[in-house]
Amino acid sequence: MLEMLRATDRGITRLGWLHSRHTFSFGNYFDPQQVGFSDLLVINDDIVQPGQGFGTHPHRDMEIFSYVLDGALEHKDSMGTGSVIRPGDVQMMSAGTGITHSEFNHSHSELVHFLQIWIVPNKKSVKPRYQQTRFAEAEKRGQLRLIISPEGENGALPVYQDARIYSGFFNGNEQASLKLAAERFAYIHVARGTVTINGTVFEGGDGGRVRNESSIDIHGGKNAEVLIFDLRPNDLPSI
Repeated sequence: MLEMLRATDRGITRLGWLHSRHTFSFGNYFDPQQVGFSDLLVINDDIVQPGQGFGTHPHRDMEIFSYVLDGALEHKDSMGTGSVIRPGDVQMMSAGTGITHSEFNHSHSELVHFLQIWIVPNKKSVKPRYQQTRFAEAEKRGQLRLIISPEGENGALPVYQDARIYSGFFNGNEQASLKLAAERFAYIHVARGTVTINGTVFEGGDGGRVRNESSIDIHGGKNAEVLIFDLRPNDLPSI
């Protein structure tokens, strides 16, 4: 079963420096029907003005990753990490016992467009850690590349949860299929473009909960960038 969430039905935050769309309830946006899925708590689709960003703020016991679509995102944290995240990079931060961090648009002339995604961890009070790696477009072209997993196999970044995240680009005749183990759930997020997944056409920003399906089948892409989350069979996060 595929349960769609159209991009236009997401929550929205508009500030002078930020335009954000919220797949799940976040901040001042609350929808009792959209409070996460399995261990997936937040998908924020953020566009930040040049030189602006999120000032230093704290987190604990949360797996947080950033996925840049356009531009460059500058990160600083209380672990002493300073980095710039660009398209192709994946940044993963395990807040554990507690960290503070900031995320700013690295450019003073261009927008930055990125996804910030939160996953509820299966271990609390771990030592905070920061990870960042890069996946070439060729690794994701016409296929689903594992980018995050519990064990961090094949160059993926490890996460403290039974969750696997895949990323892929699809255009023209390119197609891919991801097999799901029995009773697993999945979440689809189409970051941009248009693509057909399990017989349904997705546009940029659309998402979908997947239950009781044996595979995720992708084809008919038009400049599509897709994230697939392979998740435990729980309807709501346990915080």
